[in-house]
Amino acid sequence: MYIKEFLKKYKTKNIKLFVDMDGVIADYDFGIPKDYDKKRPLYDNIKKIEDISKMENIELYILSVTRMTNGIEEKNTWLDKYVSFIKKENRIILSREENNFIESSILKAQYLKNIERNNNLIIIVIDDDPKVLKEINNQNKDAILLKDTALVD
Repeated sequence: MYIKEFLKKYKTKNIKLFVDMDGVIADYDFGIPKDYDKKRPLYDNIKKIEDISKMENIELYILSVTRMTNGIEEKNTWLDKYVSFIKKENRIILSREENNFIESSILKAQYLKNIERNNNLIIIVIDDDPKVLKEINNQNKDAILLKDTALVD
């Protein structure tokens, strides 16, 4: 698997790996933000991140954004059903409603910017949205950014 081989390059470091939900582990229906319970799980990607979660130096997180605050509960319910191996405290689901409807890309970048860094920590982000990856790169030059295709063999 490409992603596991990629991560092995950093086996002497602590890695915080942030994985997006929409379009990465849950099918993304453009323009349909509600009804998260009906989102189709992307089982191949979920299996791969579950395998990655078992690597000793990896701390796995979900980093997702929801338009309205009630979406946090919807996304957590979906994660409980399909991705229960990710601890609740490692599920970062940001509400645009609670943040003056700031763009998702900016919310994610700001969240990552506030993570305390040290020489032994590597932050890796897997996302499907080029706009998000670009904004994260603008605010977090040290982060390693991967497109969701990194999960595809």
